[in-house]
Amino acid sequence: MRILFDNGTPAPLKWSMRPNEVTLARYQGWEQLGNGELLRLAEDPGFELFLTTDRRIRYQQNLVGRRIAIVVLTGCTHWHRVKLSRQAIVAAVEAATIGSYTEVPISFR
Repeated sequence: MRILFDNGTPAPLKWSMRPNEVTLARYQGWEQLGNGELLRLAEDPGFELFLTTDRRIRYQQNLVGRRIAIVVLTGCTHWHRVKLSRQAIVAAVEAATIGSYTEVPISFR
C-alpha cells in the first residue's frame, strides 16, 4: 500500500508501516499545500492512504467519492505518545479501504 504522511504525522511512525511504502508530504514538496489540494495530488499518483493529525479534515473537505482512505490521529500527536499506540494505528491502516475515514485516538497519558 502507498501511504502519504501529512506534515504533522510523526515521521518515525513510518517504520511501523512496513512493508507498506510511506512517503512524507514534505519529501514530495507538498508541505505548503492545503488539505484539499494535498488530497487531490495524493490520489493522482496512486497513494491509497493519507495519514494525518488534522482532526478538522472531515469538516473542511468533502470526503465523498475520494479514492484514498484517510486515517486521522486524534488527541496527543507527540511521538513519545504516538509510539505507544502503534498497534492501533497499524490496525486502522490495515483495515482501511478506498474512501474510508478512521480516527485513532492517542492518549495524553
